[in-house]
Amino acid sequence: MELQSIIIMTLALAAGAIVKGATGMGLPLVALPVLTAAFGLQHAVGLMVIPLIVTNAWQVWRFRREAGSDRLAFMPWFLAGGVVGIGVGTWALTTLPERVLVLALGAMLLGYIGLRLVTPQWSLGLKLARRLGPLAGLGGGTLQGATGISAPIGVTFIHAMKLDRDAHVFTVSAMFLTFAVVQLPALWAAGVMRPEWMLQGVLALVPILAFMPLGHWISGKLSRTAFDRMILVFLGLIGLKMVLGV
Repeated sequence: MELQSIIIMTLALAAGAIVKGATGMGLPLVALPVLTAAFGLQHAVGLMVIPLIVTNAWQVWRFRREAGSDRLAFMPWFLAGGVVGIGVGTWALTTLPERVLVLALGAMLLGYIGLRLVTPQWSLGLKLARRLGPLAGLGGGTLQGATGISAPIGVTFIHAMKLDRDAHVFTVSAMFLTFAVVQLPALWAAGVMRPEWMLQGVLALVPILAFMPLGHWISGKLSRTAFDRMILVFLGLIGLKMVLGV
């Protein structure tokens, strides 16, 4: 890998790690669009799998006490739907033209920003979450398999539950971890994953683990509103670049 590519990869992963350290999520949402623009979608998706497994396994373990919460009763069927969606999305990744997937990913990013700006202030009840969970999981898993990002559906659904911070981080991390664990063999079976991409994923843990603590520190210095706006502006620019193909 050329020095320029290493610098781009490191900066993208560092930015994503800072966001994840500050908010408990956001590593693929920030890093993957930049990696896609630099290396191509399949390479970016393959590279991100190992970092997603490691970072989210740590967060699931850290907040494991939340696993027994009654409000998380929707999770088994939600995750089951996601497993099915991973298969559907991986098929799309290997079948559809990359420009179509990049365009879709850019549009999803812009849609996610729109949802973040206009999300109504209502809470999704447990009964409704159980009904919608499999569909939300299917949609999130399909996005994960096809584009490497499940947040536009998965995180939006979980956010609507109005969970407290620890339960929210545990639930989102469990989703990302499950999706990544299933995605790894799916990519191998589809002939997408390459050994060098896995090695790059392992090396990517260096900037990620180095910069996640910085995110923790920043979260204590900036208001959550100001930090969210800064990230949304960044994502908006990346999304526009991907949609316009510039």
